[in-house]
Amino acid sequence: MSTPTRTPTGAPAHLGGPGGRIGDDARRPDGVLKVRGEFAYGSDLWMDDMLWGVTLRSPHPYARIRSIDVGPALAVPGVHAVLTSDDVPGEKVYGLELADQPVLAFDVVRYQGEPVALVAADHPDTARRAAARIVVDYDVWEPVTDARVALGHPTWNQVHDTPAEVTELSRESANLHPHGNLVRHLKVRKGDPEPTADVVVVGEYEVGMQDQAFLGPESGLAVPGEDGGVDLYVATQWLHVDQRQICAALGLPPERVRLTLAGVGGAFGGREDLSMHVHACLLALHTGKPVKMSYNREESFFGHVHRHPATMRYEHGATRDGDLVYVRATIYFDGGAYASSTPAVVGNGGTMGVGPYVVPNVHVDCYGAYTNNPPCGAMRGFGSVQTAFAYESQMDALAAELGMDPVELRCRNAMEQGSEAITGQVVDSPAPVVELLRRLEAMPLPPAAGTGDDADLRDMPGGVSNTTHGEGVRRGVGYAVAYKNVAFSEGFDDYSTARVRLEVVGGEAVATVHTAAAEVGQGLVTVEQQIARTELGVEQVVVHPKDTSVGSAGSTSASRQTYVTGGAVKAACEAVRARVLERAQDVVGRPVADLRLDGGKVVSDAEGIALPLADVLGDDAVEETLEWRHRPTEAVDPETGQGFAHVQYAFSAHRAVVDVDTELGLVKVVEMACTQDVGKAINPQAVVGQIQGGTAQGLGLALMEEVLVRDGRVQNPSFTDYLIPTVLDMPPMRVEVLEYADPHAPYGLRGVGEAPNISSGPAVLAAIRQATGLPLTRVPVRPEHLTGT
Repeated sequence: MSTPTRTPTGAPAHLGGPGGRIGDDARRPDGVLKVRGEFAYGSDLWMDDMLWGVTLRSPHPYARIRSIDVGPALAVPGVHAVLTSDDVPGEKVYGLELADQPVLAFDVVRYQGEPVALVAADHPDTARRAAARIVVDYDVWEPVTDARVALGHPTWNQVHDTPAEVTELSRESANLHPHGNLVRHLKVRKGDPEPTADVVVVGEYEVGMQDQAFLGPESGLAVPGEDGGVDLYVATQWLHVDQRQICAALGLPPERVRLTLAGVGGAFGGREDLSMHVHACLLALHTGKPVKMSYNREESFFGHVHRHPATMRYEHGATRDGDLVYVRATIYFDGGAYASSTPAVVGNGGTMGVGPYVVPNVHVDCYGAYTNNPPCGAMRGFGSVQTAFAYESQMDALAAELGMDPVELRCRNAMEQGSEAITGQVVDSPAPVVELLRRLEAMPLPPAAGTGDDADLRDMPGGVSNTTHGEGVRRGVGYAVAYKNVAFSEGFDDYSTARVRLEVVGGEAVATVHTAAAEVGQGLVTVEQQIARTELGVEQVVVHPKDTSVGSAGSTSASRQTYVTGGAVKAACEAVRARVLERAQDVVGRPVADLRLDGGKVVSDAEGIALPLADVLGDDAVEETLEWRHRPTEAVDPETGQGFAHVQYAFSAHRAVVDVDTELGLVKVVEMACTQDVGKAINPQAVVGQIQGGTAQGLGLALMEEVLVRDGRVQNPSFTDYLIPTVLDMPPMRVEVLEYADPHAPYGLRGVGEAPNISSGPAVLAAIRQATGLPLTRVPVRPEHLTGT
């Protein structure tokens, strides 16, 4: 099997440094390489005599392909191959959950940027010039770009139209796929179907399309194998699901399609779906040469899924004392041209769509629809981000209607252990929602900004441009709380595989951990080392490169890897330890119950014995490979949405302090504060980093981040025009971490990464709303929303 001259991780394996067990601030083994710019990402891969692959993409959101002429491209010197859908030897469609997306478009293109043809050449510029010479004749059609229109549903202002008008709307919507435009409809029905309440608030909300904005673009290197197979080195989130889809497209068995994780420059859900994977493999197999593909930034915007835009209508009813009586919600997720993970996003958005509150009567309809917009799928928060903007805005509106403090209203209705979720599932682990909010309240607020001659312009929104000296600047404080499922749900067979080996090398005990769990920058390799050090009592832990030669670990998503792969590593370490201690009892003469591993030795505290592992293992190695599963979940009832859908919930809360220039529509976030229950902080410093990162992405969606799509066409596919928070936009943060152990989880831990992404944005929105008095029902909030211009 051939390998690149630079390995995907920048070193043959991740080597353990000193210390770093469960609960320690363990140093990341890849950290120094990344800081120094020495870490090898997927875009750094290189092999002698490799070719470069380029993708030709559709300029139209919706069109029929009449013909494709590749002759002009083949005539370009240096071109080795030009491929179309006719050259796909296996299944011509793939998909994360539903196989509905063409490897290369073969009859219809359904979004701007859909891959149509491939070119391999000896230089990337040559490949690009050749791709531009491919002639595609399109019959351009009118795109469908509104999820409600795609489903034949009335838009909000048409709810009261006559039945004839609504029927006509239904007839006009085109079917983008043979089975129609509905991806999934989730219904949640609980309690009284016709409840009444003393106080009712209704709101309609919209969330724009957010991009994952990872810094490392899609990239990989495909190397043809001597067995007629292929080795793919790729930046991804889920090696085995990639392998499954690639095998189907290539018509090859898994043993001939081998994947190794290349260095990943961020993911956040955007690498769960295939991008260049099959394309590079097709070109490599067709040419017999290694083929590298690496997207530029614009192509990256077209080459991966985004966060689903959403439109939502909520109705909350409560008693005059502030007890929630009912919630009715209708939620539309725009899934774009292909399904990706839309079914699961609908599942999350619907089952957790009223927030971490106890609501006796619930009526939720959550839809995912096909449109001719860019495909949407996984992104951090996964369905819960969108609904949190709506239900937290509703809680603020309800508090205002009742004349109550917003935090008091939330605390009055908050979940706790033993509460029943809207799916009927009992929350059977700590749910410290009230404590999270109270701890935020107790934190001191930042000092007020100066005004007039006392003003420091650097502290003002837009102040560095000398736009204000404090005139028209108003301060607001807002709170939000949210919850998120951890790991895969609704009956999915969610597991991870770990192989652990313990041996003595050069007189020192060394553990090797091998999983296929993708390290995408979140620090999983550190967690794997910490667990092995804790369970096996060794200092040196090698994390094997991530590849498909070991069983699946599932996706690095849903805040699941520390829980599920951590559980697998823990179980495999325990099995190795048991075998070692069984051997040791014969050498030491003490029963296994009296022995433990520590410091590379077998220790008996009762006898004061510390026997080096070399005396027990000699030249042998002990190795175990185990699959580990969390407790099973179940599919919800299709008519009521009731069922044990989620294995675990994570809870977080945020307080945002903002200054708003109400005359110019500028916002400065003065401070963010977060409280979050993590069950057990495996690596406390990394936990805080995850909370800070999630907060930044939530703040970005609230204030600036949006992929602008007009008539199915992306208007801003660059980091010049797609704005993300910089170090100058991020305020100081206060973080308090709670550790209430979940009795069902390894070490009592909870997934961390997604929850802060959910509650941070609504807190910012609440603070702006308090400062301005405006309803603000759409995010990101733009200056014109604040000034009315």
